[in-house]
Amino acid sequence: MTNRNNGSGGDKKAFRSGFVAIVGRPNVGKSTLMNGLIGQKIAIMSDKPQTTRNKIHGVYTTDDAQIVFLDTPGIHKPNSKLGDFMNQSAESALSEVEAILFLTDVSEELGGGDRFIIERLKKSGTPVILVLNKIDKVHPEALLPVIAKYRELHDFAEIVPISALQGSNVETLLGQVIKYLPEGPQYYPADQVTDHPEQFVVAELIREKILHLTREEVPHSIAVTIEDMRVQDNGVVYIGAVIFVERDSQKGIVIGKQGALLKEVGKLARHDIETLLGSRTFLELWVKVKKDWRNHDRVLKDLGFRHD
Repeated sequence: MTNRNNGSGGDKKAFRSGFVAIVGRPNVGKSTLMNGLIGQKIAIMSDKPQTTRNKIHGVYTTDDAQIVFLDTPGIHKPNSKLGDFMNQSAESALSEVEAILFLTDVSEELGGGDRFIIERLKKSGTPVILVLNKIDKVHPEALLPVIAKYRELHDFAEIVPISALQGSNVETLLGQVIKYLPEGPQYYPADQVTDHPEQFVVAELIREKILHLTREEVPHSIAVTIEDMRVQDNGVVYIGAVIFVERDSQKGIVIGKQGALLKEVGKLARHDIETLLGSRTFLELWVKVKKDWRNHDRVLKDLGFRHD
């Protein structure tokens, strides 16, 4: 996995580095922004809320700075132990960073969820940059009253309107973020874009395809683990993955009629995985039932949902 490098020549500047959290309600575009900032897909994207479950660390490096972004789960009212884990994961990130990007959807009204998060941001004592996302969905004149409403709630360090999906103003946002980083070391090699192992990203890519192809209760009942990942003698990367669901009926949905849906998941996932790894892959998928796994601490730990 490689990172873009936007550094420029000229006089040598002091190198700046630090950690920046991306927070916001579910489904406001945090993963889309993360991928846009880094320049390639490391976090899965879906139109369904609460897609991100772990803190995803994305690394952006130039000649003068390195930003380690934490894409947190959307802060929401939990209805399971997995939901509790997601909230705690998001809120713990606020104490670990030099700055916070508070991402909002300007095409929706400022609501109770936004106010709930702002109150927690106030307690953090960390500079907060308000990022007004999805400006492609509203008329430019509609932004001024939105900005005014948010300014009444908190003294934001910066306010930056963007479209994460289209990439509008993302470079400006990066410039604002760097201002809040202290002088520091380069934590990761310049070509590294995430601190998660490839197996984690591969599992997330598989889960993303299931989210796209299924509906109703199935998406939030899905977990994916990589059981085996190795390079074969012919140079093809073999990947064996298990898809966990909570009920037998969900297993039937994920497999599909005569295995059609599972085959489509494999086809779509393999395309992204080969792009990620830069090599041909053989992807084998199994579907297994773990009853009510979202509410069992031991199962959550087995599936990788651990507190840092």
